Amino acid sequence: MKKIYHLSTCNTCQRIIKELQPLDGFIVQDIKTEPISKIQLEGMRELTDSYESLFSRRAVLFRERNLKNSNLTEEDYKDLILEHYTFLKRPVLIVDDKIFIGNSKKVVDAAKQTIHS
Repeated sequence: MKKIYHLSTCNTCQRIIKELQPLDGFIVQDIKTEPISKIQLEGMRELTDSYESLFSRRAVLFRERNLKNSNLTEEDYKDLILEHYTFLKRPVLIVDDKIFIGNSKKVVDAAKQTIHS
């Protein structure tokens, strides 16, 4: 499977998608208009070490809810990501059995290498 979970209103996501072109065979899902399902999230989790690694601490709701001072469990991370799209660290790229999470240069470069090799 080749898939990108992104937010169409996020300039960083759009820049990364442009940088990764061409994306032949990729399904691109805007998580705001087509929320991720529990099955999709569980599939992402199988490719990484935790729900926490998929969780964005930069989300406005993270600060508004004062979650920084909470002791969140894996189930909490999962529930929060399913509750609101902003809690998913973006973008998430899946290339077969590899997952690339977030927008760091290292992650984007590794994704680019995998996609175009």
